[in-house]
Amino acid sequence: MTRTLAALAVALVLSLSSARSEPKEPFTPGLGEIMTLQQMRHLKLWYAGQAGNWPLADYELDELKEGFEDIVKYHPTHDDAPTGTMASAVIDGEIAALAKAIAAKDRKPFAAGFDKLTAACNACHQSTKHAFIVIQRPTASPYANQAFAPARNIEAKAHKH
Repeated sequence: MTRTLAALAVALVLSLSSARSEPKEPFTPGLGEIMTLQQMRHLKLWYAGQAGNWPLADYELDELKEGFEDIVKYHPTHDDAPTGTMASAVIDGEIAALAKAIAAKDRKPFAAGFDKLTAACNACHQSTKHAFIVIQRPTASPYANQAFAPARNIEAKAHKH
């Protein structure tokens, strides 16, 4: 029993010392991973706004804002382009304007703000030598498993069947 405890103690000390000698770097998302999530949120934002699901639109806009904040934090420059500065400008401009349209629950300024956000995305892609990435209003949702209509509309449809 004493030998077993001693062996366990030695094994524990060795595992702790090797863990200390090999510090692990924290995960940093790549710009491509961030932008892939931004594209998904952009799409969901559009469908939520078109359906008048303002809480979902607000949620997706906040997620977009967080993604742009991640660009500022993790990728302030990319290929010598000031991506952090550009992302901050989108947060202060297009994201802020869309937040007002969502708060007003008004589809017309929402659509106009969404188009301005999309144009800002494309302008950033062009200035960072990624003009081949062109974002547009979604035309079809790949999220067949998510309803974008406000919950009250979904509940009403469920009761009709």
